Amino acid sequence: MANTATSDHRVKNVVAGCVGNVLEWYDFALYGFFAPVIAKLFFPSDNQITGLLATFGIFAVGFLMRPVGSVIFGILGDKLGRKKALEISVVMMAVPTTLIGVLPTYESVGILAPILLTIIRLIQGISVGGEFTGSISYVVENAPHPPHRRGFYSSWTVFSLLGGILLGSAIASIITNVFNDAQVQSFGWRIPFLLGLVIGIIGLFLRSGLDESPAFKKMKEAGKLAKTPITDAFKYHWKEILIVIGATCVGSVNFYMIFVYLTTFLSTESSLDLSTALEINTLSMIVLMIITPIMGYFSDKIGRKPLLIGGCLIIAIFAYPLFVEFTKGNPFHDLLSQIVFAIGLAMVFGPFGAMMVELFPARIRMSAVSIGYNVGFAVFGGTAPFVATYLIDITGNKLSPSYYLIVAALVSLVVFVTIKETYQDDVD
Repeated sequence: MANTATSDHRVKNVVAGCVGNVLEWYDFALYGFFAPVIAKLFFPSDNQITGLLATFGIFAVGFLMRPVGSVIFGILGDKLGRKKALEISVVMMAVPTTLIGVLPTYESVGILAPILLTIIRLIQGISVGGEFTGSISYVVENAPHPPHRRGFYSSWTVFSLLGGILLGSAIASIITNVFNDAQVQSFGWRIPFLLGLVIGIIGLFLRSGLDESPAFKKMKEAGKLAKTPITDAFKYHWKEILIVIGATCVGSVNFYMIFVYLTTFLSTESSLDLSTALEINTLSMIVLMIITPIMGYFSDKIGRKPLLIGGCLIIAIFAYPLFVEFTKGNPFHDLLSQIVFAIGLAMVFGPFGAMMVELFPARIRMSAVSIGYNVGFAVFGGTAPFVATYLIDITGNKLSPSYYLIVAALVSLVVFVTIKETYQDDVD
């Protein structure tokens, strides 16, 4: 009975950790979904591409702060505990998100508007730098027995991340359907950001009820906490950190290209309106959410590598022909095309969290995973919408973003082919 109770309690901790992830990523995703509106209000320009480049440039700036956040929250997580780091990160996201909802536009305060927006995005980027990887470390360390179910349990962190972004997409879709274009640009776009205050309160409540992870408590009681986790991570595990950086390439570029940037692409480079593009994105995200835990489950049965390699191949092979479909403005074909990307991405996302955790020992795990993951996502993912927009601008070719997807998939493919299989290894 005692073991069952302990197992049940750990499941509750896993659920609570994941729910906080939902709330955090809802906040961060809103900016991407309202990029066309934000471009007009904060970066007015006669050239639509110029406004979008400025908007996605600040989107990328937020991601470039993620490595800073990874250092800060990595130290917090490895020295003070996973729980404390997760509590702080959710507050650091909710407050800035609420502030975006009350920001004056360029028309009201001029250049001060984009400056304030940039500062807020920097703070959000720091917070995100510790959120997802902190929740992965926490959830894997709380995974109930049997021990070889890490892929399945860690995949729920991705599920919760997608749930947060899906929530942002769904609410953005509701706003664009309930209000006309003038109302959305006047006040409608602010409503989802103002909900950040409510989200912050809920997230902090859920996180404050978490137990500390068993692995961290065991290290603390034994006096084995790392005194300098960042230094130790780079000194003894720099090769594994580089592996994580390369491994993130396909997932980060594919996700932010297809599930954040694509709504803008479909509404500017094809005949679809923004509300239809958001509806397609929402449905595709649901498919991605459903498949990801399934892939995590199978990675515990057949290994991480077959799924990771298969996902890269699907993305590399189908990127170009699917982008051809995206330019035609057929909603049904666009949905099917995005679902193909969702399948390939789920094959990567399902085992990805467990793969990262299995590379590092517990005493420096949160620091090492956070640095590798966030550097990769900052370099490859946060810049993906900007790179896609820029490629179209300089080449005049609407299909050029697909080339970037193919290269990203091939980079990670090399990593996944060469890494050691870890799904049956013991993890402290």
